[in-house]
Amino acid sequence: MRQKMKSDCIYQTGAVLAAALAAVTLAWPQETKAQTSNSATTAVDAYIYGYSLVTTEVTRLQMSNVPKQIGLQSPMGQFTNVPRYPPADYRGVSAPNADTLYSIAWVDLAQPVVFSAPDMGNRFYLWEMVDLWMRIIETPGARTQGGAATKFLLTGPGWTGSVPEGMRHIESPTRYMTILGRTYANGQPADYKKVNALQAKLSLTPLASYGKKFTYAAPPVVDSGFSMTDKPQDVILGMDSTGYFNLVAKLMCKDAPPRAEDAAIVAEMATIGIVPCQQFDGSKLAPEVQAALKTLPQDALKAITAHKDAMGKIVNGWVISKGLGRYGTDYMKRAVVAAFGWPANLEDDAVYPYTEVDSKGDQLSGKNNYTLTFAKGLTPPVSGFWSITMYMVDGGWWFTPNVLNKFTVSARDHLKTNPDGSTTLYFQTKSPGKDKESNWLPAPEGQFIPMLRMYAPNQNDPSVINGTWSPPAIVKAE
Repeated sequence: MRQKMKSDCIYQTGAVLAAALAAVTLAWPQETKAQTSNSATTAVDAYIYGYSLVTTEVTRLQMSNVPKQIGLQSPMGQFTNVPRYPPADYRGVSAPNADTLYSIAWVDLAQPVVFSAPDMGNRFYLWEMVDLWMRIIETPGARTQGGAATKFLLTGPGWTGSVPEGMRHIESPTRYMTILGRTYANGQPADYKKVNALQAKLSLTPLASYGKKFTYAAPPVVDSGFSMTDKPQDVILGMDSTGYFNLVAKLMCKDAPPRAEDAAIVAEMATIGIVPCQQFDGSKLAPEVQAALKTLPQDALKAITAHKDAMGKIVNGWVISKGLGRYGTDYMKRAVVAAFGWPANLEDDAVYPYTEVDSKGDQLSGKNNYTLTFAKGLTPPVSGFWSITMYMVDGGWWFTPNVLNKFTVSARDHLKTNPDGSTTLYFQTKSPGKDKESNWLPAPEGQFIPMLRMYAPNQNDPSVINGTWSPPAIVKAE
């Protein structure tokens, strides 16, 4: 019995493929036409299901298949630590962060690995752990465990053994996982130095070598078969359907076994020959299906893109996306995040509302001056911290060069309050006056997008998670 997928977009793409077959199947017996249509739709379902897996695998190889640390890349089993926030002219990754410094590592769990983290004190930090399917495994951090030094035993699928005393056991459902560490820094040289010292104490050690003299050796670089510099989305588009499904089947064999909840889609995929550990042979499908599936990568990405706007709820002009990181069988939602926001955060750890419009629905532009006012006691409710980052729109979301070299506004700017206790922020190209510059977020001359980052948002009222708090609309100054 075929699985009923949740997203209308999957059916829309299947309908596109079915329409392409209509002319050549008009005279076929009804049973033959139905089988062909089902096969095409199943291929789309399978493509969407595997999209996060393939995206993460491509990302893994691009980031870790290197002989030594190069920028944000480092060999498997080593941390890459970002020492400073990006400069104003940075054009590496869209929507850069000026709140937390990253520490990134890819881990091979063919054998157990010990991850050691130092005492972080009262500083906000997060060790987001993500598997090959882009599912969040665990998010140890200030919110969940305080600042004490911790040792984690990381293990892969099927591991059985004893967990050493004093270690917290974290099981990954896939052989490979990534640790995306974030540590708060206030942007000042002295604080950078403190955070860099903490980053230097992060370590990964094979359990078999733990407590012994261990010398790290980078694994050999392999031929990935694809570009190591193109965007993962473009790499995937460059794969034909056969290559794509063979990679999915190979990964599902041992490195990323499907979960029990995926039984329905796995059975559906088997009806067209996509089976874990087996080679996919598209030549066994009907010739008409083969012809229609030649554009499957492009058609599937169009469906994923079409679903992007449905990922968030719009409140006061702000797009608020929640419920990420845990997807169940909502494979389309998972694919959208893989394509446009890999790998996302749990809403418990961070929520990132953003807006492109003012209170009247007009596009935000540096040609105008704007204000955003939080009522008394209603600044973003978090147990961690919050900030608003200004992005200019230019083929991506980038920092805005300005005289203050200021890319965010937050409580660390010692914000001034109004006589009634409210707090007004100013989004504009020119200074609102020296007495208001603490509350000023410099804007570019053209289109811009403010993003509100809420780290460890409140779970109880007022809360962005349950909808009892929302960011106020941005108002154009008349």
